[in-house]
Amino acid sequence: MRDFIFESIGRLDLLIWMLVILFFCGSAMLFDGDIQMAFIGSAGIIFEMLLIGISIEIIIEILKTTKGIGTITGFITNGPEAVCLIVGLAVGDIIFASSTPLGSNFMNPILLICAALVSGQFLVLLHTHRSYTIVTVLLTAATAITFFALNQEYYIFWVLGALLFSLVLFLRRPGEPHHENDESLIMESRFWLLPAILVLTVAGYFLDPVVSFAATHSHAPKGLIGFLVLATLTSWPEFKSSLALLRRRRHAAAILNITVSNITNIWLAASGILFFLFTH
Repeated sequence: MRDFIFESIGRLDLLIWMLVILFFCGSAMLFDGDIQMAFIGSAGIIFEMLLIGISIEIIIEILKTTKGIGTITGFITNGPEAVCLIVGLAVGDIIFASSTPLGSNFMNPILLICAALVSGQFLVLLHTHRSYTIVTVLLTAATAITFFALNQEYYIFWVLGALLFSLVLFLRRPGEPHHENDESLIMESRFWLLPAILVLTVAGYFLDPVVSFAATHSHAPKGLIGFLVLATLTSWPEFKSSLALLRRRRHAAAILNITVSNITNIWLAASGILFFLFTH
């Protein structure tokens, strides 16, 4: 297991970690922030990203011979969004509760493209289930943004429409080739699967407040923090899972990882909205 952990840390991870430190500490120097606290926040982000990356690698390595791995990882990587939804519902803020899963629908396809470029699989990915991918990404993104334009009295209609079309998209998702002869890098026992999922969910949830902590003490420009940094780093589980699948040449699985994640985000938001409507 120790050797597997070290092997899961690549040059890209080291580069991203260096950029995180340079961004926050550099912002603290330029905008009169607290350099020491900014560095602590950066270290926290790197630690969270390390946990997420290792968890993703373990999950995919254990499940790599499982049929439908792309669909499975699409569900699993939405653990942080589910936790954020529950937290938002607990405080009675449906906009906050829904913003995390619905907001992810815009960043997920961008990160899939980034993963394809990094792994050198962009051209192959471009010709893999292209029509389904484009339709699913556009519809789930459009549905997400529509919610924020509605008044509360129309929420129920949004839920019914979103559930109907997302179910159709899920049922019509393409199949995945089944691989049975891959060499295993870790023990065949699935003992590590549940701990990896739990670590992924908890680390993914706390990544947002840790990034906010670093942003506060670095005095980084809010525009850069809001989209370029916060949105990208909090979607790290989807990026790492797509990258891991593409490096294993599981192109269909990588696509389903993102499309199913987008569909699941719709389901999470819809379930949260229903709960909110019935309790308020």
